[in-house]
Amino acid sequence: MKAMHYRRFGRTQLKMPVFSCGGMRFQEDWKDKPLEEVNAEVQANLEATVHHAFEIGVNHFETARGYGMSERQLGQVLPKLPRDEILVQTKIAPHKDPQQFSEELIDSLDRLNLDRVDLFTLHGINTEEHLEWALSPGGCFDAAQDLRRRNKCRFVGFSTHGQLDVILRAVEHGQPVTGEGFDYINLHWYFIFQRNWPVIERAAARDMGVFIISPSDKGGRLYSPSEKLVRLCTPLHPMAFNDLFCLARPQVHTLSLGAARPGDFDIHWNALQWMDQVQATLAPIENRLRDAMRESAGFDSPEATNEGIPDWQHLPHQLNVSVMLWLRNLVRGWGMEEYGRMRFNLLGGGGHWFPGAKPADVLPHIDADELRRTVAASPYADRIPAMLEDALELMVGEPVRRESEGGP
Repeated sequence: MKAMHYRRFGRTQLKMPVFSCGGMRFQEDWKDKPLEEVNAEVQANLEATVHHAFEIGVNHFETARGYGMSERQLGQVLPKLPRDEILVQTKIAPHKDPQQFSEELIDSLDRLNLDRVDLFTLHGINTEEHLEWALSPGGCFDAAQDLRRRNKCRFVGFSTHGQLDVILRAVEHGQPVTGEGFDYINLHWYFIFQRNWPVIERAAARDMGVFIISPSDKGGRLYSPSEKLVRLCTPLHPMAFNDLFCLARPQVHTLSLGAARPGDFDIHWNALQWMDQVQATLAPIENRLRDAMRESAGFDSPEATNEGIPDWQHLPHQLNVSVMLWLRNLVRGWGMEEYGRMRFNLLGGGGHWFPGAKPADVLPHIDADELRRTVAASPYADRIPAMLEDALELMVGEPVRRESEGGP
């Protein structure tokens, strides 16, 4: 019989379920408004989703101040659950003004109807500026530690969509043995996107909790997989394959499932039946995926083309070449056109969450020789202009908006 699996969440010593209930898809609106304006059916669905999660052993509920109505709506149900049996996490973006940052947590606690949260996260250390706001003396990390001393939170961590060097500097902050560093990290890492593995290794060395953000959505829109991906992942659903790929690493502690309804847990819950034979189950699927990528895209993995490519800030017109090539490979190799188009057309339109220029605006005007010189360290420098043209042809479409702006 299946049962929820739990892992020690680093030095927090919390007993963390391998699946968390993420709170960014079941709220009524991405804009805050009074609770009395919330549709009763929407609230009933949210509460049913939370109760179902708790019934199957998912007792970690994760939200953010930036998720519109999520905190307020969860504040109507979480206090009704046994407080000593649930773990609650919220996230607040770092500010230039740490006092504002602190005040926002106090307000978030009021929205959640809780005296404290178990996990308090600096939401989105994505840039050098965010890193400075977080880690400068008297900054948001110090403010969070003060809130911890005031018993407003138990542990402090950070989430990130940033570049590797920024993430590693945040991980390395302070001394973990004296409680001066971050206790945990929320980051992206899954089968299609593995470049952050050095972060996970370093976090494990510092005994930090490791929480994987959005493995089913940002990890490939796996709830709506291509026919090719479904075929390659048999006998698993692509979401189950990705779950098991992540959980096969003991350094990974929990995966955030952004459930919109109670049934959204089903495929993930069923994946647990394979945990006792995870390596034998994954190996043939990974081999098929690599073979298909090699045959259709020309590389062993979608990230093979990252080698030697500078960050987008140092490329002509700030073109995010590594991301565009990665998406091109996903579409060519595994038929992930829906995901590729969505992400490709967010570039340049989502601020620091999707950095770089808009490909459709810039690519037609790029000088191929200049581009080759800029990416000369790449073993594929001569092929990159043609691959970018291929990416544009595969994925150009109408610009899309981030989910928090009403988009997908």
